[in-house]
Amino acid sequence: MEATEELGPIDLVVIAFPAGSPMTGESVPILMDLIERGIIRVLDVLFVAKEEDGSFNGFEAKDLDDKGVGDYQLFEGASSGLMGHDAEAIAESMEPGSAGVAILYENRWAGPFAAAVRRNGGMLVAHERINTQDLIASLDALEAAS
Repeated sequence: MEATEELGPIDLVVIAFPAGSPMTGESVPILMDLIERGIIRVLDVLFVAKEEDGSFNGFEAKDLDDKGVGDYQLFEGASSGLMGHDAEAIAESMEPGSAGVAILYENRWAGPFAAAVRRNGGMLVAHERINTQDLIASLDALEAAS
């Protein structure tokens, strides 16, 4: 069986922390649980810092000991190179003065389903993620209208 036969959909999430955010690390154990249960597989992690003047720097998840990434240090070595040149695009989505992490991951839970669809001649023709805040606003609007 080819390694990519049961490859699930790939998502990219960018998490930004404005200056002064508490950054408690609360999210890392939740993410690790998803990984350990085989629900997702992290392919690449890229850290980006955007200065107040709009300049930025980005670095892969390598040699993280002295880079101030907190609990995200657990992702040491999660560098496939797939996002190596995306720091500028990621920085554009962030506010000045913030630090962020971009995580590229496979939705492993969907791999067997996606493989079955492909084996039967099907193909994914659209994939859209609905922003949680937008969904909540739409539900609130529907509730207010009823």
